[in-house]
Amino acid sequence: MILINTLRCKVTSHVDILRGCTDDRHMTDKNNALRDLTEDPDHIIVLSDGTRLSTRLWRPVDADSDPVPLILEFLPYRKRDGTCARDALTHPYFAQRGYACARVDSRGNGDSEGLMEDEYTPQELADAVEVINWAAAQPWCNGHVGMMGISWGGFNSLQVAALAPEPLKAIITLCSTVDRFADDIHYKGGCLLNENLGWGATMWSYSSRAPDPALRENWREMWLDRLENEPFLPSVWLRHQRRDAYWQHGSVSEDYSKLKAKVLAVGGWGDSYKNAVPQLVEALDDAKGIVGPWVHKYPHFAAPEPRIGFLQEALRWWDHWLKGVDTGVQDDPDYRAYLMDGVRPAAWYTERPGRWIAEQNGATTHLPVQTLNLGANGTLGEAPQAISETITSPAHCGASAGEYCAIWLGPEMPGDQRADDALSTTFTSAPLDADMDLVGAPRVTLALSCDKPQGQIAVRLNHIHPDGAATRITYGVLNLSHRHSAADPQPMTPDKTEHVVINLDHVAYRIPAGHRLRVSISNAYWPLLWPSPEATQLTLTKGSIALPQRPTTGGNEVEFLPPDAAEPWQTETVRPENHIRRQETDMVTGTHSLVIEDDFGEVRDVDHGLVSGSVAKERWDIHPDDPLSARGECIWEDTIKRDNISLRTRTSCAMHSDAKAFYLNAKIEAWENEKLVYSREENDEIARDNL
Repeated sequence: MILINTLRCKVTSHVDILRGCTDDRHMTDKNNALRDLTEDPDHIIVLSDGTRLSTRLWRPVDADSDPVPLILEFLPYRKRDGTCARDALTHPYFAQRGYACARVDSRGNGDSEGLMEDEYTPQELADAVEVINWAAAQPWCNGHVGMMGISWGGFNSLQVAALAPEPLKAIITLCSTVDRFADDIHYKGGCLLNENLGWGATMWSYSSRAPDPALRENWREMWLDRLENEPFLPSVWLRHQRRDAYWQHGSVSEDYSKLKAKVLAVGGWGDSYKNAVPQLVEALDDAKGIVGPWVHKYPHFAAPEPRIGFLQEALRWWDHWLKGVDTGVQDDPDYRAYLMDGVRPAAWYTERPGRWIAEQNGATTHLPVQTLNLGANGTLGEAPQAISETITSPAHCGASAGEYCAIWLGPEMPGDQRADDALSTTFTSAPLDADMDLVGAPRVTLALSCDKPQGQIAVRLNHIHPDGAATRITYGVLNLSHRHSAADPQPMTPDKTEHVVINLDHVAYRIPAGHRLRVSISNAYWPLLWPSPEATQLTLTKGSIALPQRPTTGGNEVEFLPPDAAEPWQTETVRPENHIRRQETDMVTGTHSLVIEDDFGEVRDVDHGLVSGSVAKERWDIHPDDPLSARGECIWEDTIKRDNISLRTRTSCAMHSDAKAFYLNAKIEAWENEKLVYSREENDEIARDNL
């Protein structure tokens, strides 16, 4: 074990961070004294079936005589070389303030034994419950457990809470979802997200890596066993193209009443998971929600700024529900959201101007709604009108959408929408007479027909600046076969007019007076969505958008402390990072391509010496006139080095389709000291199911 002397935390200087709450409201531990820690980098928890899970465990040195609650983070992303940076900032902070913190590698990942089969399996959730019960029985634990995490860790925090293990009293879920089919990286509005292949490729890479040879004498056996059994998850997910029992499992929206632990939900407007926070606040008693301007990161080091003192907010939550200290969290507003000022479009923001707003009771469903109607000649106004507009977007429409899930802190956000608007059918309002604060999830209702049985539609709500620049405020998509049911999709009857509803993502955004709103509609959205099997023509005869609005506000209605954190992860750079985003047009073939090359560099852990690095590449190709020309390709190469051991894996996968099926190819190769020790290739054909 490592003894850590208590030091006052250091954080990077941030400009214009919200200030206001007093320190003594947050320093609730007795005498406000920080406690010395021990850290065990490889604490082994033996499960009932004999599987040994590796845990990075921080706890106060005096916890045996003065027991503390446990905070659990349970996920597959490799604590030894994957989540080290955020773990170092976060878990020691809580441990210094009277908590044990366990960062557990889930079964079959990192330094833990066993094999991983899929995401959020009953086995994974049962393992987490077993860890919770184990922790509650330890002499250094007071019997109370909290669970937290972002993304995967946020998902399984909700799902484990729905199993209601008795010691689990509270959770903090960040960047997660309540509905695995509607709002994860697989499908959206019944449309296939290309992130299904992209993130599947990431997991194909992450979970095939070896344990740290310094921690496991049988590391080679564990590694080869993983390589042989590693599932290619995009094939698994693509076999469930409707909301069946596979997706119902783990979707807490199936029965919110199962959530007994108290829930603090946190999200970001720059993230893909924008909807869970207001949904949880509306569905649960005592749930609280915070949404900032951030991408897919913890709020104490996220971008765009302003960051907040997330760890202080979390400490208030834990102190109240795990220690019984009255920190005032029950009196906090139910919903605190960052209302972003409307700004010019950019693929990346370092800061978003705006203000914090608060709803004391509920989230947004109680707010008034203004309905605007799609009108003739591309107008958007108050009077309902019959219209006749066709939507015939080329297959490459959507190039300005940005990444589905902005995560790598590069140019991944939606850029200027004018190029996509030129390929869409648009409806634009008159200049606004006054500022408009949109807070909630706009809803679009359309009367339309499709000339083919299968089709898709994408609706963007854009902010139009006086010079014509277009910022995407929010968006929604729909597979028209899912217009009535995601569980029982039905093809369109060609040329028959039907009414469809498209729910756009939640947002909090101010459109300035004198600027305009635009509803932009396309029947393609590449490379965010895999295209329909045929080019379609939609005919639109009526439409409206319901805009949830909140009375405009001036300054902040709530305030947060500035971000604090523990000491950062200490590394030495072996190879610097380098990132490329490039759009290409082949002038000979007419193919449009998005090229992504992320060299994440290579670093050496100063403490234990492990060297790790990754390079990821993606390519997405399509011809504007041929949806069946769509092709995606993803390649990852990962390295682990220690002493005289050098390990490397290369995973690759690709997908294309015809009118009846998807075709996937995947390969995994592994080298030890540049000698090929494993190779496997998989090919799969999966029928299209109303997609």
